[in-house]
Amino acid sequence: MSKMISRCGLICTECPAYLATQANDEQKAKETAAMWTKMYKTEIKVEDVWCDGCLVEGKKCTHCSECEIRACVIEKKLDNCAHCADYGCDKISGFFQMVPDAKSTLDEIRRNL
Repeated sequence: MSKMISRCGLICTECPAYLATQANDEQKAKETAAMWTKMYKTEIKVEDVWCDGCLVEGKKCTHCSECEIRACVIEKKLDNCAHCADYGCDKISGFFQMVPDAKSTLDEIRRNL
């Protein structure tokens, strides 16, 4: 399976929500919801984690509908932030502080453009 890189640089195909969805594994989805509830200190329900990935039609985790980064990239008709002339903007730079691996992924894509 090839990697699906989300709009923000996360790797969808490695995400526990994506993996639970693709396996149709309710127990893994429950475990993901519990993990995210603890991690983000807010209640995440099992129905909030089902996701087929950021780039494809289908189920999306609840956060996708709220994600400013995803909305921005879609509005600009780009694959992800790496393709943006404003790469490193305020929207993505704060995210990179929380998820430095996403920055590494997008930096690699930019090097190969």
